[in-house]
Amino acid sequence: MWPWVLNLFLYFPEDKREYIPAAISFAVFFLMAVFTMRLIVVISRRQEKEAKQLEEQLLGKQDRQKQPPHV
Repeated sequence: MWPWVLNLFLYFPEDKREYIPAAISFAVFFLMAVFTMRLIVVISRRQEKEAKQLEEQLLGKQDRQKQPPHV
């Protein structure tokens, strides 16, 4: 029974030109996915740099507070 049910969803057209719209659609969505991933990586790197700068600022303030006063 399962092979018959699965055959309902399989369709291989005789005219291979019917694949062209699917290929175009796939290419568009693939390029959008690549662009989105690159955007996420760029933003992540920028946030990482900002976090390191903030951490250095906070650690610098703590180091200055720990130093004993000069008498």
